[in-house]
Amino acid sequence: MARTLSKSSSSGSLAPWLGVALIVILFDQLSKIAVAKILAYGQGVVLAPFFNLVLVYNRGAAFSFLAMAGGWQRWAFTALGIVAALVICYLLKRHGAQKMFCTALALILGGALGNVIDRLAYGHVIDFLDFHVRTWHWPAFNIADSAITIGAVLLVIDELRRVRGSR
Repeated sequence: MARTLSKSSSSGSLAPWLGVALIVILFDQLSKIAVAKILAYGQGVVLAPFFNLVLVYNRGAAFSFLAMAGGWQRWAFTALGIVAALVICYLLKRHGAQKMFCTALALILGGALGNVIDRLAYGHVIDFLDFHVRTWHWPAFNIADSAITIGAVLLVIDELRRVRGSR
């Protein structure tokens, strides 16, 4: 997704975007602390016919990718999250006036750092949102994962709008 650089799109403060990321981190961490206090590992609570809270740990990445890799993945995914955060900060500073693009990046930044905090503090990511249809369960996830997903969708929408606008 190439971005053209103009004076109007290159100027911008990091502060509002870091604020969005900080809000994501706070909600993510507070929700994980609350769930870890009320549920034991593997315990679930039915909240709706399609939704449970369940405390699980993910030592891998999305969908437990590399969860059983032996421990090195903790540091690899932590490093990847930190590098991604640095790149995102650079992009936020460079394109601070592009609201949808920066909102998307700020959500991804907050989600990535929320999961990095878990990896550093616990050695795994705390997941607890469990959506299901009958006996088929989507892999459990958390607020950080949700922010990353919403950010990714916003990036796609932003790019589609940009491409359509250049025609």
